[in-house]
Amino acid sequence: MDTMELLTKLQQTEVRYEPIYSADAHVVEGYEISGVLEEADIPAFLCDEDVPIEYRIELQQLVMEKALQQFKDERLSVDLYIPINPNLFMVDFGESYFAIIQKYVSEERLHHIVLMMAEHDYCEDIEQLHHAVRYLKTYGVKLCLCNISSETHLDYVLLLKPHILKIDVTMLDYNSWGANNDLFMTISALALRIGSSLLFHNIETIYHMQSAWKNGGRYYSGRYLTKPAATFVEASNLQQRLHDESVRFIQAEKKLLKQRFEAMRKLQQELTSIVERCQPKADDEQSLLKLAQALTDYSFRLYMTDEDGFQVSPNIMRYKEEWLVLENAKHKNWSWRPYFLMNIIKLRHGKTGELSSVYRDIETGDMTRTFSIELPSHHYLFVDITYDYLYEHKITQ
Repeated sequence: MDTMELLTKLQQTEVRYEPIYSADAHVVEGYEISGVLEEADIPAFLCDEDVPIEYRIELQQLVMEKALQQFKDERLSVDLYIPINPNLFMVDFGESYFAIIQKYVSEERLHHIVLMMAEHDYCEDIEQLHHAVRYLKTYGVKLCLCNISSETHLDYVLLLKPHILKIDVTMLDYNSWGANNDLFMTISALALRIGSSLLFHNIETIYHMQSAWKNGGRYYSGRYLTKPAATFVEASNLQQRLHDESVRFIQAEKKLLKQRFEAMRKLQQELTSIVERCQPKADDEQSLLKLAQALTDYSFRLYMTDEDGFQVSPNIMRYKEEWLVLENAKHKNWSWRPYFLMNIIKLRHGKTGELSSVYRDIETGDMTRTFSIELPSHHYLFVDITYDYLYEHKITQ
């Protein structure tokens, strides 16, 4: 459908509502709206710079009005997610959009309105958008940032402080793990820091559902749950099914966590035993190489520091099948690393070896965990575990 034909048929635009389900109560918590007009690609039309901006605003606000009218008539106690193009929204700093919302939604119900936008689509000064959004927030209106991807500006997310981040669940697919996992972990950590909830959409399989649940999704939407429709659904229509699926997810995850815990405990015990047997000393190169040989099946690097993080031994590092002594790291200080000093305190008081969480090694680029233990000399030994070992024993997470 070309632009002129679409403009002549604007009033025929219909609204579809896609249910959004909660992870805790397993009921419908909201609806995302969308406009439908025969074969027209409305999202593309709204972003088409060749179409006069007043026509695009008219269509977007028409969809809003129709959705808000039905929302008002139904008087639902759920949230209404309204996608908006931020460039259209900011033509009058959101005033006309807010006027439409206020026409249909009373002040005490404004907290049920969620404006959805992709911040990286905005072409002007982000501070201006921030001011407009902050003003609406004072009335209780919520903000959801969508299309979270490599194009997302994390500093904009931090500035706008959205209530919700909408993420395509396929970001978590195995085939795209290498490209997107680091990005997702960064976004997930940022969401936790600023108090944003995660909404996973495009859920089309039970695998997607489990991935969303496992990765901290508070809200879910997609065709696996309920397809967009012209009417609202019963809030509890999937409650029993989602409850039963959650139970299966929980049981599977508990089994996996138990296996991982046992594998990690076994690794800690084996490494502790090897260290105690070899009794390495920072100034004894042969004792370090002896320890390294005993750790060949586990590690690619080991070294010692004092309690302040100054390295008191060379690096003993494995290249292919040979352990090498590298003096260049000696006397460097590692206290700048996150959690380093806290780890030292834990080792001093716990008197047992510690295994770190998974992280990416700066030098090799591989995922690793570090085993650390206090020695009788009050030095601290650090043993970096190979990714191959972690993968084989399913402790890569």
